[in-house]
Amino acid sequence: MVRLSHEWAGAQPVFDDEHLVSHAGLVPVMALAELAGLSELIESKVKIRTTRVRSAGVNPAGKLSAIIAGMAAGADCIDDLEVLRAGGMSAVFAGVYAPATLGQFLREFTHGHGLQLGSVLRGHLAGLAGCSNLLPGRDVRAFVDIDSLLRPVYGHAKQGASYGHAKIAGRQVLRKGLSPLITTISTETGAPVIAGIRLRAGKAGSGRGAAKMVTEAIGCARQAGATGQILVRGDSAYGNSAVVAACQRAGARFSLVITRSRAVNKAIAAISDDAWTAVKYPGAVIDPDTGDLISDAQVAEVPFTAFASTKHPAEARLIVRRVRDQAKLDELFPVWRYHPFITNNTEPAPQADITHRAHAIIETVHSDLIDGPMAVMPSGRFSANSAWLTCAAICHNLLRAAGTITADLAVARGATLRRTIVAVPARIARPQRRPVIHLIARWPWAKACTRLWQAVFPTAASPPAAA
Repeated sequence: MVRLSHEWAGAQPVFDDEHLVSHAGLVPVMALAELAGLSELIESKVKIRTTRVRSAGVNPAGKLSAIIAGMAAGADCIDDLEVLRAGGMSAVFAGVYAPATLGQFLREFTHGHGLQLGSVLRGHLAGLAGCSNLLPGRDVRAFVDIDSLLRPVYGHAKQGASYGHAKIAGRQVLRKGLSPLITTISTETGAPVIAGIRLRAGKAGSGRGAAKMVTEAIGCARQAGATGQILVRGDSAYGNSAVVAACQRAGARFSLVITRSRAVNKAIAAISDDAWTAVKYPGAVIDPDTGDLISDAQVAEVPFTAFASTKHPAEARLIVRRVRDQAKLDELFPVWRYHPFITNNTEPAPQADITHRAHAIIETVHSDLIDGPMAVMPSGRFSANSAWLTCAAICHNLLRAAGTITADLAVARGATLRRTIVAVPARIARPQRRPVIHLIARWPWAKACTRLWQAVFPTAASPPAAA
């Protein structure tokens, strides 16, 4: 077991060193943000002209950059942004603001300012894609996923908080909270990045505003270099004529779960018994004796006209996945549960089903945000929380881009990136007036940190190296 040295068992902690830096990895990470044009985008798009406090709207580029840097260092509330002023951090980063100042700045945001910041998010993602290895293979195929979640809040001070439906342990429950709607972009080999995030009241329907979000996400993907095919995926809340029409106008394909209706049930009933094909999912197990898949999942397809009664009917493929109902295994005949979705994807039905079910990758983004800046809604004002979430999305994309540069952490979680390449202890010094950052010896991820540093500062006289 690891035992504490007797020499240091009674040591007295003293917080007095002004030359120590807790998050030296913020230096190359924030330099990468500037390389992708973060400050220029904020200065050109975010305009706060009327404020309740005269100085609150001054220098939005510096204040938003400070919030994003604090999030990259692990801040999940406004008070945690104080980490940027600890030790030697104020010497490394100029113009660091107090958390109270940043909180007042966020409270000056309105809905319009939130839209401006959303434009910064999309422009910065395109900039990151141009100076890192984000979204490899986007020139061949990219996926746009859309989904919402309900974040619980407590107390009576949260604007927009209301009761909405959430699924916990497989059961639908009513929960008081706020509901962010998120769109992501990913590729076959690239981890998802956030193209848009919009905060809504807890009682808002999951599909509210989805068509516009999809249109913006497709445009963002094109701006980021996705010149190939784009496939939009979503669950039943987004399987409607508005979202399908938005995909068609933007020149993207769609793969969306459709709600069971009389027309859908009739189409499923028309599928013959010999039309079903077993699906070999990644990691599927094959019976060594028979050679058959140990799975009862099967798919079939029929041509289908979706939304025939609306102004925008869509000719598509109705692909149906069926599995045995585990609650009725003792029945004389198999009882199946059907899961239909519509798509104009040209892949064979089994592969199209596998591609559609990969939509679940957006849940990893939800997990990253909840395990980071979206752990709480830090303000009582709705627009301030909306701006906070957009900053969280910019931070997510920034860390993801930094991870791709290190190569070893290209698909790592946000918490892993913060722990390995951001939260690097260091000591700052100026021997002979030359600034030097002394990093911790034998740091397990020293090679990854060095790659990031050398990529962002290619002309540095002496990049950090493993001791």
